[in-house]
Amino acid sequence: MRLGDLSVGFVHSLADAVRSHGIDPQPLLEQYGLDSARLGEACGRLSIPRYMRLGHSAIQLTDNPALGLRMGQLSRLNQVGLAGVTAAQAPTVREAARCLTRFEALYGSNYRGQSSFHEDAQGAWLRFYSISPYNAYNRFVVDSIIAGWLQQLSSVSATPLRAERIDIEFEAPAYREAYGEMGDCPIQFAAEHNQLRLSLASLALRNPVHCPSTWRHLLQLCERELEQLTRTRSLRERIIALLGPLLNGGREPDLEEVAARLKLPTWTLRRRLAEEGTQFRAILNDTRRDLAMTYIRDTELAFGEIAYLLGFASAEAFQRAFKRWSGQTPGEFRRSRRGTV
Repeated sequence: MRLGDLSVGFVHSLADAVRSHGIDPQPLLEQYGLDSARLGEACGRLSIPRYMRLGHSAIQLTDNPALGLRMGQLSRLNQVGLAGVTAAQAPTVREAARCLTRFEALYGSNYRGQSSFHEDAQGAWLRFYSISPYNAYNRFVVDSIIAGWLQQLSSVSATPLRAERIDIEFEAPAYREAYGEMGDCPIQFAAEHNQLRLSLASLALRNPVHCPSTWRHLLQLCERELEQLTRTRSLRERIIALLGPLLNGGREPDLEEVAARLKLPTWTLRRRLAEEGTQFRAILNDTRRDLAMTYIRDTELAFGEIAYLLGFASAEAFQRAFKRWSGQTPGEFRRSRRGTV
């Protein structure tokens, strides 16, 4: 099981950010197997852990811990594939923002959560889900997405947008002054969500290159692609997709909670799983096992943090479960699997 992946298009803004420091990014990209052929693959994807390691290496290469903010400022809508090209044809900033969140699965997937758009009477929040806790490997991802949204939506309106407020989940980093490059707006660190706030006036800004027929055609293509991604999933796969965001904070989801989210009676869910030759508890255990192995192998998270993310009541309970699953302690498993990029 993977923690998620994203379009190789995201690598272009990283390369541009490295290049802006007068450094050729090609040797670094080739070190990670990202040559021109790989970056030119239709629907090419890069795993989130690999992307985080690539970003960390780029930060070390440039000696710029705020490189993610630079990446966002250099990002373009066409780098997020069909969804980005569609957003670029939206009639307004509002519809472009909805498009980027609605069709996020076409250019990136995070097993633990997804981006969202929350509108109210005064404006709207664009909210980004990121794997936490935070460290040198994932802060840049949040920076690049938040700064990127502001840059990309500004391109739709053909005028620089000003966020009313920006919230960042992690504590203020040493490079906090660099956030001033996103404009004169309040920035709240150690916040509940990663998100930016746009006013009603900003949301209503119209796209000067909007073409109604092209917009509707692109929307249809996005809807078809999204349907194709989801229509062939089995019930087991649908449950696994639900479990990721629900596993957290020392609690585990139960059959009743998952049935409610699937809009099925509990007994119907139990019967249909039996018809597929499985049970809810088996799916939950398999999901936890696969996620645990992925976290240990592909991230720098401490074992106590992984236990929390997987809904275990304690680190000790996680250690016992992992030894039962793999025959190794988490430390032994990490040492045996730790490889190159």
